[in-house]
Amino acid sequence: MPGLDKFAIGDIAMALQDQTDYENFHLVDPRTGEMGYWTRDGGIDGRNPIDLDDVDLVVIEPLPSSVWYQDMVDFAAGISDERAGERLSRALRGKGAFRRFGNELHDRHPHLVPVWNTFSDNRAKRRAVEWLADNALVDEGSADRFATGHPDPDLP
Repeated sequence: MPGLDKFAIGDIAMALQDQTDYENFHLVDPRTGEMGYWTRDGGIDGRNPIDLDDVDLVVIEPLPSSVWYQDMVDFAAGISDERAGERLSRALRGKGAFRRFGNELHDRHPHLVPVWNTFSDNRAKRRAVEWLADNALVDEGSADRFATGHPDPDLP
């Protein structure tokens, strides 16, 4: 079983967030950790359609957007600046929450951007490693050690 160092954790995290299309998938080779991309029309090489059942690669299906939305909710609730937290929470109501949250954060609270980036990156990477463990691509002990080493940052 390959160790965590064989996998591009950041790339897997991005694949888990990819909400663009369910006719295209990111893939990972369980032996080498190499990433690939499959499309219905172009297969893996972009020219030859193939069925995903015909390859020895693991499909990375995106997590629901509600998982990533919850990160924004947790961040807004966790910061000590009540006014900023309220504004960020208000931005999360209704359609367009992801865009509004980003706009509010960058336009009105730029000092929180680096903290948000660390917060969301750590959560995404922990989910990627959890996904690897859930798919038996790394052992649970490695996943647990990774999670322990990548906690949520202290929020200001």
